[in-house]
Amino acid sequence: MHSSRIRLTSSDEPGFPHVGLVGQGAVMALVRCDFFSDVLGLSTSMTVVLPQATSSQIGMTGATTAADAPVLYLLHGLSDDDTIWLRRTSIERYAAPLGLAVVMPQVARSFYTDEVHGNRYWTFLSEELPRVARSFFHLSDRREDTFVAGLSMGGYGAVKWALRHPDRFAAAATLSGAVDVVALERLDHEPEREKLWHTIFGGRPIQDTDDDLFHLLDSVDPARAPRLYVGCGTEDRLIGHNRRLHDVARARGFDVTEDFRPGEHEWGLWDDAIQDVLHWLPLGHGTNTD
Repeated sequence: MHSSRIRLTSSDEPGFPHVGLVGQGAVMALVRCDFFSDVLGLSTSMTVVLPQATSSQIGMTGATTAADAPVLYLLHGLSDDDTIWLRRTSIERYAAPLGLAVVMPQVARSFYTDEVHGNRYWTFLSEELPRVARSFFHLSDRREDTFVAGLSMGGYGAVKWALRHPDRFAAAATLSGAVDVVALERLDHEPEREKLWHTIFGGRPIQDTDDDLFHLLDSVDPARAPRLYVGCGTEDRLIGHNRRLHDVARARGFDVTEDFRPGEHEWGLWDDAIQDVLHWLPLGHGTNTD
């Protein structure tokens, strides 16, 4: 990592951002962090929401923990970037009373994979991103404080990350996830989608590899795995894949929660569902609210 630019938005005095220990309650910060990735060989961005204990802010409460903040890595979908969760939901407001930091990275259209004809987004996500984020902010690296969630392509990425590194995560959630990439790659014959799959996987087999979530379910010891949350709208074209993921995980003995509610592949559902995911997270520590 060679350089970075961090813009802090403080909620206390407009126009006068505070300087302090980011993530330990010294500031309330919405951070747009532009930094250089050695893995990708280019500048990239992450959007980060950090906790603050507040007592006088109108219409909103906040909390912090005495130690480094627990963290949720929140992943975007195929057509989005690191800003989308902040723009389409109230994730900052939802996370504030939990004392939870939320890190939202940018991975283009990579399916959180080291692309055959592109960049190494899996290595960036799984190795470089947490290290860089912890170097900038006071984020916990303890398994019991670390969570991952995402929607659509990001739901696939969240479950893949959690199952490939079960020692790092206490819980993982997928919302309307593109969880069966084997089936999608076989069925998507539109020219642009075929080009996408070729860029990512290069025609190599996906089934029974570590990019196949169902293979990972067969490979991971359920007793050592993080808790799983599988949500999807019942009118979503991906509902069948998500029901299958839930059923296979349940049959294998994973601790898995299902959330199949009326709805399509859209932000109204995800704005509601992410609130339920946050309440489901096993945040067992105490928080400070003033």
